[in-house]
Amino acid sequence: MKFVIIFTSLLLSVNIFPQDKMSFEFDYARFRFDTTSNYIEFYYSFNQSSLSVKHSDTLDYTQGILHITIQDTLTGESVVDRDWMITHPVFDVNKLDNSLVGVIGFKLNSGVYKCNIIGKDAVEDGVSRSITEFIKIKPFKSMELAIADIQLASNIISGSDNTSSIFYKNDFEIMPIPAATFSEHQPVLFYYTEIYNIISSPGNSGFNLNENVYNSKGQTVFQKTKAISRTYDSIVEVGTVMTYKLPTDTYNLVLSLIDSATNSVISSSKKFFVYNPSVEYVDTFHTKSQNLTAGMFGVMSEEELDDFFSKSKYLATAPELDKYSVIKTVDGKRGFLTSFWKARDEDPSDEVNNNLREYMKRIKIANERFETFSKEGWQTDRGRVYLIFGEPSEIERHPNESESRPYEIWIYNDIEGGVQFIFGDITGFSQYTLLHSTKRGEYKDENWQRRLVVR
Repeated sequence: MKFVIIFTSLLLSVNIFPQDKMSFEFDYARFRFDTTSNYIEFYYSFNQSSLSVKHSDTLDYTQGILHITIQDTLTGESVVDRDWMITHPVFDVNKLDNSLVGVIGFKLNSGVYKCNIIGKDAVEDGVSRSITEFIKIKPFKSMELAIADIQLASNIISGSDNTSSIFYKNDFEIMPIPAATFSEHQPVLFYYTEIYNIISSPGNSGFNLNENVYNSKGQTVFQKTKAISRTYDSIVEVGTVMTYKLPTDTYNLVLSLIDSATNSVISSSKKFFVYNPSVEYVDTFHTKSQNLTAGMFGVMSEEELDDFFSKSKYLATAPELDKYSVIKTVDGKRGFLTSFWKARDEDPSDEVNNNLREYMKRIKIANERFETFSKEGWQTDRGRVYLIFGEPSEIERHPNESESRPYEIWIYNDIEGGVQFIFGDITGFSQYTLLHSTKRGEYKDENWQRRLVVR
């Protein structure tokens, strides 16, 4: 596994909130590199006040350690496992209210990686924060319209000539904000992304780029649209969101690229948090949960409705499956799905159907983690179990045992007093099949080990 590292220096930015003992934040964004790999940037920040001050004869300074491990989940191989020393001078010990921000970049080949990022004090043992992310690397196809991840920033300088800056990229100097938090001290959100294969993708029409910001209830608080022509094959897109008028809440920035001819959509999204205690929240939306759900299904085509029900069928009863199969009209399918998910809303009086939101989140995660050459992640055995039961309490991975094909044991401690699901890669193509489960109603094979023997 080859990878490229860009070592970073530091940037000072204003800290917003009082800090815990160790204040360390992390974020990432994936961009195109070549047909077999992505370039991924890791953004990190240490709050200087959470680091011990070291003294020398000539200089006082704070020092943190950034430790990154990146492990290929298929092979178990560690492709990155090293420390970076983050040092910055201290000129006044009473003014340690800044964040030390940096970026490190890697080239990673296609696959799913377990990334563990640790920020710790270089002086005081035990003062640290660990963050774990499962990150999928899926190269951008050469003839397919695509949009990269969204990078959030505290500032973007256009037309910068500071090419030596670690934050310089495509004529912009982009200062990351890994905490993704905005307030009266940071009243403007800046963002950066890249759009690929505009000319190479099929068709002759242009595109519309929609920018939408949604609050935690799924309500639109900001939107705008711009036209994208086929003048260049790849472009950089930067923009801003004025957050100083937004009340305290979690928000989602969604960039959607729409083909005006086929009405097909690709999108990229990023969550951020706003802390504005002086801004009063006024709910001007009075739509109830049923209407919100109906609104979601109301904009879907028949193909999209059928696809969403296929993804929901793991929760459906036999009569529900039969009922949907005989519905012939789009309105009938919309009404069925609205009622189907309303019946699974744990709190119908609330405006948000949390079970539907959680299920949609699981679909996204399943597709990222379990996709194979022939199936989307939600269609696989592991994807089905993940959609129904969520994150396991524990996973035992056995990727490289002698005379045995790779297998995994998923353990759920809170189901039926504790159950297991055992998946094996019996084909050798990372298509894990359910071999055995101790849960009632699931497939059982007490002699599942024999299917893993390498002959």
